[in-house]
Amino acid sequence: MGKAAVVRAFEEIRAALAVLQAEVDGEGLEAFADADAVSDPLAGLADGCLDILAGAREVEARVAGVKAKAAVGYAEAAHAVAGPDVPVVAQEMAVAAEIGCVLALGPRAAASFLATSHALTSSLPRTLEALQSGTLSWQHAIVLADETASLDAAGAAALEAHFLDPEAQDAARGCPVGELPAHRFRVKARTWRERHHAESMEKRHARGVAERRVEFRPDRDGMAWLGAYLPADQAMSGWNRLTAAARGLQGPGEDRTMPQLRADSFTAAILGSGNTRGGSTSLTSASATAGALAAARPGAGAGGTDGAGPGRLPSVRAEVLVTVPVFALMGLTDEPAMLDGYGPVPASMARRLVADGAASFYRVLVDPRDGAPLEIGRKSYRIPKAMRAWLRMRDGKCPFPGCSNTSLDTEADHLLAWHHGGTTGISNLGQPCPKHHRLRHTTAWKPTPASTNEPPGWTSPTGRHYTSEHQDWEPPKWPPGFLPGERSLLEEALLKHLGV
Repeated sequence: MGKAAVVRAFEEIRAALAVLQAEVDGEGLEAFADADAVSDPLAGLADGCLDILAGAREVEARVAGVKAKAAVGYAEAAHAVAGPDVPVVAQEMAVAAEIGCVLALGPRAAASFLATSHALTSSLPRTLEALQSGTLSWQHAIVLADETASLDAAGAAALEAHFLDPEAQDAARGCPVGELPAHRFRVKARTWRERHHAESMEKRHARGVAERRVEFRPDRDGMAWLGAYLPADQAMSGWNRLTAAARGLQGPGEDRTMPQLRADSFTAAILGSGNTRGGSTSLTSASATAGALAAARPGAGAGGTDGAGPGRLPSVRAEVLVTVPVFALMGLTDEPAMLDGYGPVPASMARRLVADGAASFYRVLVDPRDGAPLEIGRKSYRIPKAMRAWLRMRDGKCPFPGCSNTSLDTEADHLLAWHHGGTTGISNLGQPCPKHHRLRHTTAWKPTPASTNEPPGWTSPTGRHYTSEHQDWEPPKWPPGFLPGERSLLEEALLKHLGV
């Protein structure tokens, strides 16, 4: 064993890679079409390449697991060899430097890789197991390590079990974690963490509010980044307002893209210039800037009712769904609410939005028994609007795998076309974003059946099926002191009050 075994193993890996390379280049011993008895050579090649991609993903995950264990093994051995006389910080720097040189990583990247590796081997056994089995990528492992970093051991184990143990009492539904893009998994993991963190979200939010700031970062080619760290309701309102303003500027003679239109509207608002064409703009006066910032205050600009003027965006309406546990709305619990397109927010923020009557927010109450949507605000009482709002709550976003477009940027679509006998009902409706709506009608990508509570999946042109994300609804928390009998009576009273 030892080094000789390692050398032989990598020789075999290189030989296997050479075989795969030859297959992709069409120089293998057997063509994909012949091997699969496919009459169309191009279809056989396409399907074979997808098989290689799927296998490569699994192998990359397994290799990442080996790398993580090897890094921790080296670190532990190096610490033991160094002895007690070497300062701990210096030894950690030396270990990270060695690993960085071997993997051609910078100091920060090497330290981050080592920290994630330590987390996997010491406190995230399910994650390491999934990585070693090839069902979870290194990017997913990073997400789990990041989102459990501030949790205690019990909280980290519970988060792992929710997403990785199908037998868990509250196991996540829908698309398996390993089949979700890592950026989408981060959203779901962050949502679970916010709901189950041992420390109250109100306290954590208060610290965040105290740290609000604007940041400036130079970039290449005469460009720079300007961003703000804000409470989620303000940031979401601002983003939706910019999006609505950008859409209002679109037209036959407008050649700018949506990102360009958002950027130009943002520039006009903060500089108070009224120039929505972008380019060089100078700050004309402090009063103009103050007017622009005032337009972004909750209540002043969130509802999109401001008229055009110095430092203000054109009159627009930006809508957001706020899903509020009914007891949190009543002030009996501090359970987080859900801000559509963002995730969990403090209950106090949701109560404020509802109490202030913010025109851009639709209130959605949820059932105290299972967390399902219960009642939609009076503004959405009419059937077409209520059905559209239910779709938004069911799917949360465009249901195409990996898409992050929020529910307010989607289009209702019949899964079974109306002229083919399809009905207009929740179980026959999807809400893809414009890009994936066009993909559905211009290519062989097709949605699969949906239900009242589950969005449609998708079938690709090659016949592969991909499951959509599901909303991670949870039963709301009951106020302390309620006995089972009292809870039943309160449930009946609430449902009767809401007309359910």
